[in-house]
Amino acid sequence: MSEQHNMAIYLSDKQPNRKDSRQINFRVSEQDYLKLSQSAKTLNMSVPAFVKKKAQGARIVAPKIGAKEAQELARQLAKIGGNLNQLAKHANQGGNVPAQALQELQSEVAKIWQQLT
Repeated sequence: MSEQHNMAIYLSDKQPNRKDSRQINFRVSEQDYLKLSQSAKTLNMSVPAFVKKKAQGARIVAPKIGAKEAQELARQLAKIGGNLNQLAKHANQGGNVPAQALQELQSEVAKIWQQLT
């Protein structure tokens, strides 16, 4: 057999690596697509993922904060985590951690918590 024939057999036997094996296609009007697209965008989801969740009967709740706000909160939490790690390292090496430093971190976490609730 030729190498080309072997490659064709190999490619035809290879199954796609997908979590779900079945695919469903359907058409919607432009107006319906715009509604679906806007809803998906609000939830930071793709249109297919949004439609799949809705078809499965999932209760989808809009996030309380937007994507940019979430990135900013993640940045702030990373900063707090770094500061806390420095204080923990200092304390573990026998150093004294000022109460004011801990109160400042606690205050920053409380501010972030307020934004999330």
